[in-house]
Amino acid sequence: MESKSTKKRSVKILAVIVCIIAVLGIFINVEGFYKSNPDTIESYDTHNQYILSKTDISGHRSGGGIAPEETMMAFKNCAENDDFSVDVFEFDLHITKDNVLVLLHDDTLDRTSNSEEVFKEKDVRPEDKTYDELRQLNMGAKFENEQGETPYAEIENGKIPNDLKILRIEDVLDYLSSIGNYKYIIEIKNNEELGKKGVDILHKILVEKGLIEDVIFGTFHSEVSEYVDEKYPDMTRSAGINEALDFWWAALTDSETYTPPCKVLQLPYGSPFQNLGLNTATATVINYAHKHDMAIQYWTINDEKDMEYLVDVGADCIMTDYPDLLYEVMN
Repeated sequence: MESKSTKKRSVKILAVIVCIIAVLGIFINVEGFYKSNPDTIESYDTHNQYILSKTDISGHRSGGGIAPEETMMAFKNCAENDDFSVDVFEFDLHITKDNVLVLLHDDTLDRTSNSEEVFKEKDVRPEDKTYDELRQLNMGAKFENEQGETPYAEIENGKIPNDLKILRIEDVLDYLSSIGNYKYIIEIKNNEELGKKGVDILHKILVEKGLIEDVIFGTFHSEVSEYVDEKYPDMTRSAGINEALDFWWAALTDSETYTPPCKVLQLPYGSPFQNLGLNTATATVINYAHKHDMAIQYWTINDEKDMEYLVDVGADCIMTDYPDLLYEVMN
């Protein structure tokens, strides 16, 4: 039978554990939601074209919150809209079975298109189909507007407008170049050999169109980043996951030996990261990045208060699904 002294000791241990958890919770909450005074943001001499005195507005997935993401309809909505303007277009690429680079965020076509209906199978990946096969799809089939409506879901096969068909990167770049001078954040989603082949095709297209200096390349795959560094040093790229974590630790410890692997940091901000105590937009982080000549860009910022704060502390670029809202905040 447990003695009274043992019970008391157990209660004390439990109380200590509860206190530690409570203190940790308070620390995470305070750290995660701490906001720096904009006056503590420093200025540094730089030759990095992506470190700016005014925040760039980037349409994440081509403004996918207000039109079907990564479709020509979405690009036109941003580029030809009288109510707002965009500085940077962000979009994602996959390579097809016949080596065409098409725009798509996810690894499969299920979430955004009617691929299951057309191909009679789930989890269809772009690399398993040709470009012509993918052009059968309605890329606005699953789009839902702010009112909860799906205005393009009922378009019959064979009557899909070109503005809602899957896009080649060449068509996007040709259209936007004809409208204005934009910058681009382009991510290749494929990994390993497909990812490297995608880089080869992308680099060739960018050089041919004279856009290599206007593009920040991104990937979540370290082998693709290494391939870019080795074969295409003229491409500006953003930090990968491990590189971002290395930067984060260096900034927190004010490391004097840190060497930037690239010119641009693209970091998440807001919920759910703040709930975990991960605050990527403090003066410590921003100053350390700029001190080391790295531009700092944030994704995916859809909250108005977060937009206001990031603009105030000098974010170089904000990626948002709602570029119209960010434009309103900034103007």
